[in-house]
Amino acid sequence: MHLIRSVLFAILLAVITVPYALVAMLIFWLPPMTRHRIITSWVPIMMWVIRHVLGIRYRVLGAENIPAGPAVVLSKHQSAWETIALQQIFPPLCYVLKRELLRVPFFGWALAQIPGIAIDRGAGKDALAQVIEQGRARLKEGLWVVVFPEGTRVAPGAMRRYKPGGAFLAKRAGVPVVPVAHNAGEFWRRNAFLKWPGEIVVSIGPLIDVKGVKVEEINTRAEAWIEGEMRRLFPHHYAGQPFGEAVEAEPDAENGER
Repeated sequence: MHLIRSVLFAILLAVITVPYALVAMLIFWLPPMTRHRIITSWVPIMMWVIRHVLGIRYRVLGAENIPAGPAVVLSKHQSAWETIALQQIFPPLCYVLKRELLRVPFFGWALAQIPGIAIDRGAGKDALAQVIEQGRARLKEGLWVVVFPEGTRVAPGAMRRYKPGGAFLAKRAGVPVVPVAHNAGEFWRRNAFLKWPGEIVVSIGPLIDVKGVKVEEINTRAEAWIEGEMRRLFPHHYAGQPFGEAVEAEPDAENGER
């Protein structure tokens, strides 16, 4: 049954995404935010498919922590699911993503028409400058910015070092940080074709105010809340692992992916 669901989902993903990509390329002349609204109308359609075809539901804890104005979201990254779902949970947003994704047929072509933060991961310190420059511009436009501080997808129960790029952006832009924990990887594994039905829990933490706080402290607070919440909500993934000693994910060739 899981195989049938996953095959049907893959077919519907292609059938729905290809026309959207073609439309995205035809509306390049429209204002950026208009393109964003049109192209991201793909999100609720896909979330309906995910729920009714794959049987993957979700519930949100801490929705009251979502602020009225733009913010930087620092989120756990376990699967492709959250790259879709966070767009439904939060106000209009964009992602920090690696520039190579824009060259992926259809998906990348559509992605290129949405205001985002595409960076060259091989640029070293220049990559951080790109995040700050483009991120501040997106925030001024009213978009939220989502950053996956671990840089890549990690398996449930694993973690990688939290990079400070998102904290730097929040500090420079003067906007709060919203930490997010979830267990999407339990049902939608990295690079796995098969998806499993179940309920994903998305937990939104209290705002982290950046005023008078150093970047390192902002990053540390976000990491502490996210990893602590992961252990609180999903202890079965961390049996016998003291806090801060979760198994680190293996290096991913797609480090820096959206």
